[in-house]
Amino acid sequence: MRLMVTGGAGYVGSVVAAHLVEAGHDVVVLDDLSTGHRDAVPEKAEFVRGRVQDAAGHLDASFDAVLHFAASSLVGESVTHPGKYWHNNVGGSLALLDALRTHGIDRFVFSSTAAVYGAPEVSPIPEDAPSAPTNPYGASKAAVDQLIASYCAAYGLRAVSLRYFNVAGAYGRYGERHTTETHLIPLALQVPHGTRGSVALYGTDYPTPDGTCVRDYIHVADLADAHLLALDATAEGGAATGHLVCNLGNGTGFSVRDVVDAVRAVTGCAVPTHEAPRRAGDPPVLVASADRARELLGWRPSRTSLEDIVADAWSFLREGEAGR
Repeated sequence: MRLMVTGGAGYVGSVVAAHLVEAGHDVVVLDDLSTGHRDAVPEKAEFVRGRVQDAAGHLDASFDAVLHFAASSLVGESVTHPGKYWHNNVGGSLALLDALRTHGIDRFVFSSTAAVYGAPEVSPIPEDAPSAPTNPYGASKAAVDQLIASYCAAYGLRAVSLRYFNVAGAYGRYGERHTTETHLIPLALQVPHGTRGSVALYGTDYPTPDGTCVRDYIHVADLADAHLLALDATAEGGAATGHLVCNLGNGTGFSVRDVVDAVRAVTGCAVPTHEAPRRAGDPPVLVASADRARELLGWRPSRTSLEDIVADAWSFLREGEAGR
């Protein structure tokens, strides 16, 4: 198939683009490189530098489907600069969906997020949990999910929104390298890498086994597998007859201390920690129920060991960057 991957020079987008190329698809990556990296685009993919808002000029009727990753994604920034998130995430997605209509493209996979749930009362979190985002980033993604649902109902679009939790690990030369890093595993790995002195434990008095927050971690390669299955689900006769929403996660929670222990085990370094106040809005436990993805997409994560996830991220940090 001929596919466009928006945001395909970013972390998750590049890994999915690589999987698509390996599966034999003709891939065009559209990315403005505001946060992505040109060298993260697979060699066999065509690269077009541009904004998702201008996708209509880069699409045509030869495309079979679009996988959409382009978005602003920093929670803290979304609070201080909400306009950027409404313009980029919602405005960009609206322009993209209109471009699909213009060119008669009726298959769509969207990179959504568990942030749409906010601080849910139920764990593991099912897809029918109330949408109650606690920041503009989550709210913008929830709005795009509603936008997609309306386009499916009105125009016959077949789409899958994949809501995932904490993505980590690496896939060969494709890995996580953000200018502003907010994710725990890469932050913790910065300590043995020599670019950070210690890891902050934001709250040690949560009602969890060791007092620190518990989160669901998913390997980025398992995530990519799910996107290819979601693409299959948008085919005629597939599971996505309209708008299908699926959570992605291991279904197993790991605490902040668990992550630090895994980093210590993988790297052989001490990895000091220091206690810090709780962050506003941090729920004690966020774990996904991925039953729907298993049942309707046939997806089952195979890289579920926390140490294996950390080891892949560590290899990328040590070896991947050395080769660039």
